[in-house]
Amino acid sequence: MSEKLTDLQKSIQQATAALNGDYSNVTVHESSLQPVPHYSAQDIKAIRSELGITQRVLAVVLAVSPRTVEAWEAGKSQPNGSACRLLQLIQQYPNLIEEIFTTK
Repeated sequence: MSEKLTDLQKSIQQATAALNGDYSNVTVHESSLQPVPHYSAQDIKAIRSELGITQRVLAVVLAVSPRTVEAWEAGKSQPNGSACRLLQLIQQYPNLIEEIFTTK
């Protein structure tokens, strides 16, 4: 009796074959990420202004304290890589702010 293979089982067989040199069932997708941007105090203020939100709201969106956003905007400290990536995303996709605050 022949059993149907699950997708996972097929994937395991294909991966095993690839490890043994058989790439006939392998599809390679290459992608690259943009480097994490750096944001100055003025950049952060501009993003917040464009979004029409307060420091407190930006802090909630980025899961940091309002004092942290205040320090960034005063030039006393700079956002880390994760915060910069999130700033990049909300700058490129401002509707993400609405999505974050929408309850489902």
